[in-house]
Amino acid sequence: MAMEKILTKAEVEALLNAVFDGRIEPEKELSKTEGTAVSYDLFNTEAYRGFVPNLDIVYDGYIRFNRITLSNRLRKVVEIKKVGARSYKFDDFLQTLPSPVCMGIFKLDPLKGAALVAMDSAMAFAIVDSVLGGSSRNALTLNRLFTNLELRLVEMVLNDVLADLEKAWTPLYPVKLNLLRMEMNPRLVTIVPPEYQVVTMTVKVHIEETVGTMVFVVPIMTIEPIRDKLKEGMQFDLMAIDPQWSYRLSSEILDAPLELSVELGNSTITLRELLDLQVGDTIMLDKPCTNPLLVKVESVPKYQGVPGVRHGNKALQISEIIMNRGGMRERQA
Repeated sequence: MAMEKILTKAEVEALLNAVFDGRIEPEKELSKTEGTAVSYDLFNTEAYRGFVPNLDIVYDGYIRFNRITLSNRLRKVVEIKKVGARSYKFDDFLQTLPSPVCMGIFKLDPLKGAALVAMDSAMAFAIVDSVLGGSSRNALTLNRLFTNLELRLVEMVLNDVLADLEKAWTPLYPVKLNLLRMEMNPRLVTIVPPEYQVVTMTVKVHIEETVGTMVFVVPIMTIEPIRDKLKEGMQFDLMAIDPQWSYRLSSEILDAPLELSVELGNSTITLRELLDLQVGDTIMLDKPCTNPLLVKVESVPKYQGVPGVRHGNKALQISEIIMNRGGMRERQA
């Protein structure tokens, strides 16, 4: 254990003199050694908010897939917009569900536990109306439970939803989604204990003039084992190549100006000869006039060419291409 340093008599006298002269203020010096309190909000941490990295990327992919699938299934123009994610205790989330509500409980293999997708009556009845060939453009306002036939029709659409959601999960973490059962009573849904945290994603579904709501619910305990992999997926996504960006960059590069120079030859002279040069003097180069000339692009040797005249201007005809590979030049005639 290290011993504390003890000041010598001379150091103590120097310190007292500095205090008396006002060069050192004891209060400020003591405050530097004291720790400062840092506020910590227990209700605003990542774990409490249910922050899951890259989960929004999954739902963005789902929206792209399901917009097309649902439009083809219902033969109507369908638009899907993401509202936002939020974390709840599972029991608190169930209190937010409207009545009636249509819910599908599904499994995410190989992850543990189950998840939930819920849709309000406006969307469910719009799906039933469209599948059965209805042409109503107004939202149905039926306030009753769903029949077995209606549940079967909604289940068919939910299977499409899970298939598209499964495809959206694949780039980050491949899972297999299986619909376990349909349910209308929130009290009978227990995918996790009431006090457990879940993260939700709400989307608005526009089926022509009808606007419905669909909510995806995933327990945090289900995706907690792959949180690190989802973070890695974020880095992969940042490094992914955007084809449109690559195309635009290539187009701009093709229009970039380059300096092209033709080297007639080289000569070695002394500093005295350089200072004595006058107008009209001749410098002897190291190449005969019949030899090909070196062409450089941005100071990099690129071609060999033969000088000449074209349309009254000095010109050069490319005779060879210099290929640079591993620092070695290969001439290609």
